[in-house]
Amino acid sequence: MAALQQRTIDLIRSHQETLLAKWMDSLTGGDQAQDGRLSARELDTQAREFWRLFLQALSVANTGSLTGGEWQETRRFLEDLSRDRVLKGFDSAETARFLFSLKRPLFDLIQQGYADDTALLGDQLWAISELLDLLGLHSVKAFQKTREDVIQRQQEEMLELSTPVVKLWEGVLALPMIGTLDSQRTQVVMESLLQRIVDTGSEIAIIDITGVPTVDTLVAQHLLKTVTAIRLMGADAIISGVRPQIAQTIVHLGLDLQGIVTKANLADALALALKRTGQTVVRAER
Repeated sequence: MAALQQRTIDLIRSHQETLLAKWMDSLTGGDQAQDGRLSARELDTQAREFWRLFLQALSVANTGSLTGGEWQETRRFLEDLSRDRVLKGFDSAETARFLFSLKRPLFDLIQQGYADDTALLGDQLWAISELLDLLGLHSVKAFQKTREDVIQRQQEEMLELSTPVVKLWEGVLALPMIGTLDSQRTQVVMESLLQRIVDTGSEIAIIDITGVPTVDTLVAQHLLKTVTAIRLMGADAIISGVRPQIAQTIVHLGLDLQGIVTKANLADALALALKRTGQTVVRAER
């Protein structure tokens, strides 16, 4: 990678006010300035802070690499900037534009400063371009990582919301399941249900699969694991919501559900659970 000459660094420092003004014109003239997600004041503050860190690093750092300690504050700033952009709903292209819009003002300045030396002009244009590309790449990587973390957290929250454990009666819990079962969701289901069994001291847990569209070998295995875990906690399990189509599928697949009590609907499962706990429900006399 080409290195910036001291002459280039001095040129940038001596024209920093002009460069910053042109960069700000480029930023404020774009879509970001018209976007309600980011105010003009925030954009100005971020640009000036980056420019300060950029100039500070240029004076002492190796411009061929961003791994040195001299670039640490600049890297941290870009990571914070990218995280802020993710949370405000920007995409990676909009985030990278913050840096890449600085290329034109710097290119114009270097072309003027090296008009008498075309060989060195090309070398320095390439060097400043590579440096900004590295900064932009670091920013995009930080953006991607933050977005992946946000997506993962949202998925975990959705899993928790889609598997609520409901206390139907004293000593009776119900877990209505909606959607497809997979390994990750089964783990969340087990942890949530087992913790509720401990917290409430319930004797029976009803797993309602009315909202599960299909049951295959994998889904059945996940159900068996959940039932086994419930039994290990000293509670009984009942699977409700076994529709005719699901019953036929289980038979065709040759799945072994022996020893597991199943019911056609949640009402029947609750009635059985109440009977097992020695409780009855009677119609009140009017």
